[in-house]
Parts: sequence; structure tokens; C-alpha cells
Amino acid sequence: MTGKQRLSASVDAELLHAAQAAVDEGRATSISAWVNDALRLKAEHDRRMQALDSFLATYEAEHGVITEVEIDQAVRRARSRATVVRSAPAKTARSHRGVA
Repeated sequence: MTGKQRLSASVDAELLHAAQAAVDEGRATSISAWVNDALRLKAEHDRRMQALDSFLATYEAEHGVITEVEIDQAVRRARSRATVVRSAPAKTARSHRGVA
């Protein structure tokens, strides 16, 4: 489908405020553009989740259901191979009562 279609929708007030803030700050050209972008992101997310569901169903049909133990093992392996990209929080001097 090409072109635009008019839409009337009721949204939570805080979302409308967020959309207006995005326009006011120059992060969106209009509330319509902001909503269009949000709908596009949601549609892309839904497509990815459907693809993941399909992949998992195919995998489990061939190899059996993935168990909690297998998930735990995979998490441990991934964490052991992960590269930390955040530095440790800076240590701050703490003042104690009565000590300047």
C-alpha cells in the first residue's frame, strides 16, 4: 500500500505529551510522523517476533523442545563469553556523621 490514510485514534495522554515533546524538540516533524514511526516500529517488532516463533517451532520440531536446563546453560555460556563494555562505577568518598 502506498500513500497515507487518515486515522482517528484515542491514545493515553502521556503518549500524546511525548509525541508533542518530540515535535517541540525537533525529533519529529509532526505528531502524525511520530505516530507513523511508532506504528512502523511496532509492525517491524511483530514481524521479528513471528519469525522467531516460526524458527523456534521448526527447531523444536526437528530437535525437541528446548528445556529450562538448556536455556540456563546457554545463558551461562553467553555470559562467560561476554565482553564488558561498561566501566565499574566511580568510587565516591562518603562522608560519615560528625566527620567532615
